[in-house]
Amino acid sequence: MRVYFDNAATTAIDPEVLKEMYKAMEGQFGNPSSIHSHGREVRTLIERSRKTIAGLLHTSPAEIFFTSGGTEADNMAIRCGIVDHKLTHAITTKLEHHAVVHTLQAMEKAGVIKLSYADVDCRGNVDYEHLETLLKTNDRSFVSLMHANNELGTLTDIQRVGEICEAYNAMYHSDTVQTLGHYKHDLKKLKLHFMVCAAHKLHGPKGVGFLHINHKVKISPMIYGGSQERNMRGGTENVYGIAGLAKALEMAYVDMDAHQAYIQGLKSYMKAQLEQNVPGVEFNGETDPAKSLYTVLNASFPEMEMADMLLFNLDIAGISASGGSACSSGTDIGSHVLTAIGANPNRPSIRFSFSKYNTKDEVDYVVAKLKELCMVSA
Repeated sequence: MRVYFDNAATTAIDPEVLKEMYKAMEGQFGNPSSIHSHGREVRTLIERSRKTIAGLLHTSPAEIFFTSGGTEADNMAIRCGIVDHKLTHAITTKLEHHAVVHTLQAMEKAGVIKLSYADVDCRGNVDYEHLETLLKTNDRSFVSLMHANNELGTLTDIQRVGEICEAYNAMYHSDTVQTLGHYKHDLKKLKLHFMVCAAHKLHGPKGVGFLHINHKVKISPMIYGGSQERNMRGGTENVYGIAGLAKALEMAYVDMDAHQAYIQGLKSYMKAQLEQNVPGVEFNGETDPAKSLYTVLNASFPEMEMADMLLFNLDIAGISASGGSACSSGTDIGSHVLTAIGANPNRPSIRFSFSKYNTKDEVDYVVAKLKELCMVSA
């Protein structure tokens, strides 16, 4: 059996999304910036996709800007938001995705900002009181706190953060890559200045995403070179990716409640099976469904002689999972997220992440293999 439990890294493209992309590829090849009929057809496709996305998020199409994915969108929001609004202080946590943390640290190193870190507890929950203290005791700030941690699954109350930021006239950016298409976001209610999406996290294609920019905020482009995206992002648009992104988000909203219930069931079932079959197993981050992303389960296994081989042995058994963020794989540095919450570095941790395509039979297979490996290594 082959099992894919690394959906927080990327998801399989939904067949309906592929059909939408193929349809565009077969019949719509014009440059969307061209004014002739071939170009106008493709421009219509892009704007129809933008309108679909905006409608689902309860915002204006004018607030949606297509990018190459979440990392570009994060960089654009952070760099342009800070520089254009002449902000000198930023707040984040040490749990954020590297697209956020490394960008802010680079700006601090260049002397653009002073960077502060809001406290988090051992499960990855943000200390909202400390966030407020940081806002009180510093100049107007740029705040970047993700909606759901990509390694732990712990959710942040972005409505509450937005209200705190509004009270102190702070600019708020949230990396929502792991939650768009998994939860409903109403941008009429959320007090966000920036939010981001990557299509490949919700059964869409890689290489495309968007940045939502609240109409109250004006920033300059990060990428120059053309008048695309209403002069906000130079370069010919990834037309087929945009069509796929819109279709993927549309499909996610249609079946969201059913998929959430199904995937949460898989996560809860795996947690219970691990507790029954692997003595000493623990879990990093929140696991309460009200506080945790339903697609992610981060398990911490007992100390063992071959701890560094656990993921490798799962791979040999046909099981794909992750020791942390896929963006950090290939390095010999441990997870910055697990370090930040004080997790025991001697206990191997694995992130299992699920999608609508996974089954209980796959969970049973993975748990049986983990039981076997933990017994051999004990």
